[in-house]
Amino acid sequence: MTGTFPHTRLRRARATAWSRAMHRETILTPADLIWPLFITEGEGIEEPIDSLPGVSRWSVDLMVERAREAADLGIPCLALFPNTERERRSDDGKEALNPDNLMCRALRAIRDALGDSIGLLTDVALDPYTSHGQDGLLGEDGYVLNDETVEVLVGQSLNQAAAGADIIAPSDMMDGRIGAIRDALEDEGHTNVQIMSYAAKYASAFYGPFRDAVGSRGLLKSDKKTYQMDPANTEEALREVEMDLDEGADSVMVKPGLPYLDIVRRVKETFEVPVFAYQVSGEYAMIEAAVAAGTGDRDALVLETLLAFKRAGCSGVLTYHAAHAARLLHG
Repeated sequence: MTGTFPHTRLRRARATAWSRAMHRETILTPADLIWPLFITEGEGIEEPIDSLPGVSRWSVDLMVERAREAADLGIPCLALFPNTERERRSDDGKEALNPDNLMCRALRAIRDALGDSIGLLTDVALDPYTSHGQDGLLGEDGYVLNDETVEVLVGQSLNQAAAGADIIAPSDMMDGRIGAIRDALEDEGHTNVQIMSYAAKYASAFYGPFRDAVGSRGLLKSDKKTYQMDPANTEEALREVEMDLDEGADSVMVKPGLPYLDIVRRVKETFEVPVFAYQVSGEYAMIEAAVAAGTGDRDALVLETLLAFKRAGCSGVLTYHAAHAARLLHG
């Protein structure tokens, strides 16, 4: 600490709005936001999600409109998630490999309409495609098989890259999948397709509304604790991040968001790489519940929480409030 009172008055710099702006250490812009969106079958379809007030599933044609909206707002990237119909789900998740699946059709439609004016990030995991709701293939004892799942994830990644994905984002937490996916992308000529690894994804209680959004609610008969991380662990997160970076990840993600800002900070300080966080469905729903109860102001809560991610060291944030926040930031 330099200086003593009254020669040093720290409130001087906070006395006026222009001075606060001039001294502000952390800046939030629409370019810091990634907008997660849910795709559904049909045409001209918007399906509101009850557990995520203000969030809907969109048919492919309306997803193109959302992409235009995002580009106009200065949001650089969309994160897409499919709500696969029950009859297309199977134990082996083979719909993930279908070049005409819901995800691939959305990718092609957005790319055809907007070209390279917006980035497209795709989730790589089998839970939107399996009849049992797990992120991978199951053994006879119900344990999620690692190496066999990785083989399918590689095929899923190549399928999405061929359809126009800019960023492959494996959220499954299988060991070794980043290296396998990177090798396959290189071999198939997708050298500029990025990998944003869900490197530190925790077995969290904050994911509930997301499972409604992708239609896996009720399918899952057990938890995901054998592959997603224990919320008690920090050092393990650093090992996960280090392995994924060694295997070829271009950036890493911490999920969930606000309850794990300490992990974001540790990862950023340790590795000095682009770190993203996912403000997950439960976090979004809590803000909306506070607003509905009259105990919080949406605009203030949204901007303050997003600023907290940036302050902790995030390069960007996946948030369902992305469009709302971008409008606020545009003034």
